[in-house]
Amino acid sequence: MSQPAPTDLLTLYPAMAALPAPVTQLTPMTVPAGTQLFRENDPCQGFPLVLHGEVRVSRSAANGRELELYRVSPGEMCLVSSASLFAHQPMTAHGVATTDTTLCLLTPPAFETALADPEFRRYVLGLFAARMADLTALIEAIAFQRLDSRLASALLGHGQQLKTTHQALADELGTVREIVTRLLHRFERDGLVELSRESITIRDSAGLRAIAAGQAG
Repeated sequence: MSQPAPTDLLTLYPAMAALPAPVTQLTPMTVPAGTQLFRENDPCQGFPLVLHGEVRVSRSAANGRELELYRVSPGEMCLVSSASLFAHQPMTAHGVATTDTTLCLLTPPAFETALADPEFRRYVLGLFAARMADLTALIEAIAFQRLDSRLASALLGHGQQLKTTHQALADELGTVREIVTRLLHRFERDGLVELSRESITIRDSAGLRAIAAGQAG
């Protein structure tokens, strides 16, 4: 049975507060890490509102490679879902929960009703524009930045030790694991990092920053 919208939903998505009760009677659901929430070419089941956790949205290529487009955190919007609902077209990417995630789902009819409210419409379009800016930056990085610079950037900002795999980094950068492995071994030979199983220890942050800025390598 549907229940009133939880308080944290209205805190994270304040424009929901102005909508009529039938639209905001949403029941949160929690899914474990690794759950696939939507798939490419499937019909959109609704507009996800993330309360806790995170959703990773990616595109797949025919050869099995993946490119991470963005991640949806609490209070943020899924561009792929909203675009699918706006255009009444299938999903163009897939979404997977990276951690245990709690979210509500605004059904397509409820989303259409909500868009009739000016405040909600402005809110959604504002989030849409912000997410588009993120995707534009991603396209620019892929098109114009060298892969070694992008890898160095991906390694920075996580502290002295980064718990990840070569495959996860390859997925994030939209390339293949073998190339990431070669670059990481080059970084290790240069004394920038130390590699171990599913762990990368930063040894020279300044050196990595120089590569990230395109000033070395």
